[in-house]
Amino acid sequence: MAGPFAPPALEDSVTRLLLALAFSLCAATSLAQPVDDTKAMPSCPHCGMDREKFAASRMVIDYDDGKSVGLCSLHCAAVDLAVAIDKTPTALWVADLPSKKLVNAETAVWVLGGTKSGVMTSRAKWAFADKAAAEAFVKENGGTITGFEDAMKAAYEDLYKDNKAIREKRKMMKAKAAQKPN
Repeated sequence: MAGPFAPPALEDSVTRLLLALAFSLCAATSLAQPVDDTKAMPSCPHCGMDREKFAASRMVIDYDDGKSVGLCSLHCAAVDLAVAIDKTPTALWVADLPSKKLVNAETAVWVLGGTKSGVMTSRAKWAFADKAAAEAFVKENGGTITGFEDAMKAAYEDLYKDNKAIREKRKMMKAKAAQKPN
């Protein structure tokens, strides 16, 4: 049976099926949550902080070259995204504050500010898997509920001030350590 209504050849069907499976596998792996990310990436490449210790604020960025980077906070994620300008992120993961499980950073509910100290920043930026948890946090700690874009914008707005404060704190800690008798 030839013509436009002929069934596709067996080879075409198998090829289409294989391509669909390959595409699905690629899509699933790019959306799959990083497994044991704190073991695979124990310290933040920008500040050296222990990512297990700061598991509640940690992030993972998956890039289009197949590499992933584990970071301690949105602050260091902003640094990494700025430095890796020629790489395209394929997935952004952030810890849900209550559970410390990684969730999609772009769909997470973010809270800016409040009384709970942030990580690597004077203006806290915390992520939540659901809005109810974020609202409960704001009720107890203050802050403003927002989305990823506003949280990232705030991270870049705070970057200079935060880096300056980090440098001063590290300078003070080095001076203090130098004064201690061995």
